[in-house]
Amino acid sequence: MAPIQFYELDGCPFCAKVRSKLDELGVEYDSHSVPSSHAERTEVEEISGQTEVPMIIDSDHNVEGMHESDDIVAYLDETYGSAS
Repeated sequence: MAPIQFYELDGCPFCAKVRSKLDELGVEYDSHSVPSSHAERTEVEEISGQTEVPMIIDSDHNVEGMHESDDIVAYLDETYGSAS
């Protein structure tokens, strides 16, 4: 299993922004598609207390349930940007 677990919704522009940054940095991740209905996003809610995506978990850096695409992109740049 990759250290980053990425929860996303197909067609979500904010999710695409995060996916693009992960790919740009060459960061290994596992993608998890979530249902379009917020009520059905039980796994995301159990992890973070919210149903919003994108969301990442980074087990190598003790990050669990980070939301907000801008925050995630900034985190990825700060954490993994120097490795590229």
